[in-house]
Amino acid sequence: VQLVESGGGLVQAGGSLRLSCAASGDTSCISNMGWYRQAPGKERKIVALIASDDRTHYEDFAKGRFTIARDGGWNTVYLQMDSLSPEDTAVYYCYGRLGRLDYWGQGTQVTVSS
Repeated sequence: VQLVESGGGLVQAGGSLRLSCAASGDTSCISNMGWYRQAPGKERKIVALIASDDRTHYEDFAKGRFTIARDGGWNTVYLQMDSLSPEDTAVYYCYGRLGRLDYWGQGTQVTVSS
């Protein structure tokens, strides 16, 4: 499975961005996908997950501001981010789980200016 993110960039505080993660390869057995982020000097942390039954999980900082969604299958997973703040500045990574294997994209930079 290969994961490729897009949609990052520079945005002003209060603005919005939509990240996309395109999955390819044997995606039929993916059980869940999601987004993590890593700020400079900090650990990579979960942002949101979506399961095959479309249940979602959001970390507290993402609730009410971020929305994760996918197309009918696992071709593309999105992260709509609204009301962005400088604290959201990080590299955002797409994540996929297949069996006991974890897959990661290369990351996309999101920078929020004040």
